[in-house]
Amino acid sequence: MSLLRDEELAAAFDHASRAYDALVAANPGYHAQLRRSVRRLGLPGHGAGLRVLDLGCGTGASTAALRSVLPAAEVTAVDASAGMLRRAAAKPWAEGVRFVHAPAERLAGAGVRGPFDAVFAAYLFRNVGDPDAVLGTVRALLRPGGRLGVHEFTLSGRRADRAVWTLVSRGFVQPVASLLGDGPLYRHLWRSVVEFDTAGAFERRLREAGFDAVRALPLPGWQTGITHTFVARRPGAGAEVER
Repeated sequence: MSLLRDEELAAAFDHASRAYDALVAANPGYHAQLRRSVRRLGLPGHGAGLRVLDLGCGTGASTAALRSVLPAAEVTAVDASAGMLRRAAAKPWAEGVRFVHAPAERLAGAGVRGPFDAVFAAYLFRNVGDPDAVLGTVRALLRPGGRLGVHEFTLSGRRADRAVWTLVSRGFVQPVASLLGDGPLYRHLWRSVVEFDTAGAFERRLREAGFDAVRALPLPGWQTGITHTFVARRPGAGAEVER
């Protein structure tokens, strides 16, 4: 099968939204690893006075991670799937969180305006048709010195890590998803990972998009070598987030 893109992918996520949180709950450490990636941004003061963009928020797991680590930040959470976004917005949130329905490629048309002190994107970039264009948008939305955190399936390049990913995907995730009627989306998930950048290639992509202080950090557990946190910064004056 070919990769799902744009409206077709959003529709697949719409359909999957009803069972998405249950599948996520079966992934050991899923929420803890998102919180770890948020902490790796190194933002100060529980986020007081900071604006953060949660790009590709899904049903709100990444939003919850941001609120857990940065409870005082103002969070704008965006997703292209109306179904996923409805699930996210229906959850209880403290003040300072707003949800916007928009693809990552068309944020300005939905009223998403910078500057942001940080952008966090979980499981997003392998799902967009033009990751370089989205990185350009993200860079423009960040203030000078603003930080980017990407939490993404990016294989290390070792055969063993690809084999583990394939085993988990085809042995557990895809059969369960097929029973729920979401087989095409989770076949896309497997393929989108194996066809996307390795961790080293995504580091280079970030640098070529104009970011500096780029680092790729592995995540622990069964996803070591499969999922990484990437942290980067928009160059410019005011490189420190502290105010």
